[in-house]
Amino acid sequence: MARKLIAGNWKMNLLRNEGTALARDLALRLARTVDPAFDLLICPPATLIAPIADAVQGSGLLVGGQDCHTARDGAHTGDISARMLADLGCSHVIVGHSERRQDHGEIDLVVAEKAAAAQAEGLVAIICIGETEAERDQGRALQVCSRQIAGSLPRGATAENTVIAYEPVWAIGTGRTPTAADVAEVHAQIRAALGARVPSEAAGIRILYGGSVKPGNAAELLAVPNVDGALVGGASLKADDFWAIAEASAG
Repeated sequence: MARKLIAGNWKMNLLRNEGTALARDLALRLARTVDPAFDLLICPPATLIAPIADAVQGSGLLVGGQDCHTARDGAHTGDISARMLADLGCSHVIVGHSERRQDHGEIDLVVAEKAAAAQAEGLVAIICIGETEAERDQGRALQVCSRQIAGSLPRGATAENTVIAYEPVWAIGTGRTPTAADVAEVHAQIRAALGARVPSEAAGIRILYGGSVKPGNAAELLAVPNVDGALVGGASLKADDFWAIAEASAG
């Protein structure tokens, strides 16, 4: 299995000066680390991608987008295409985050189309899935995640162009996290679902855990079988916390 991917989703936070300063701090730490045991990715708001990509160029710190449109270009006011993200220096893009699914009504088919658009431009699509609290209470977590994998994974998905991020919706930004056993159960099911869809690639596709990942629980979560990294929200806005999570991935 490839080394862990530690990804930070900054969401709708930070302005140019503070965002660039945070990115430079992380890039400097990464540059000072001899042969890091992890890949480090930040996904800032679209307004910050260009200055940050320029500021960290050549450092090894990866930069990604938080969303992209299904189309390459056209009359889509306010949207950003995967082609534009690639042009700015992005290597990854998050698609299907629960906040996009909930706030913008994105269904699995749309997520799959966005992932395909990203992959067509040479980006790695980080496809988010996860159950709500009601679905978990009903005992449907595994079913929901399997359905989302089946519907959100585009044709042509490979270990090189696809990452899956499991984020139980009820754990995002709440301070609540599932037990290590719960995470292990879902990640094993995700791996099996990938095996059913892309059998030759399933073993190599990285599966991230996301949902209130913090320095205090990172080591335990990242040691769970089939957890190949983390998608970090609030803690990625603090250099010390985000770096501590990355270091925890090295074991």
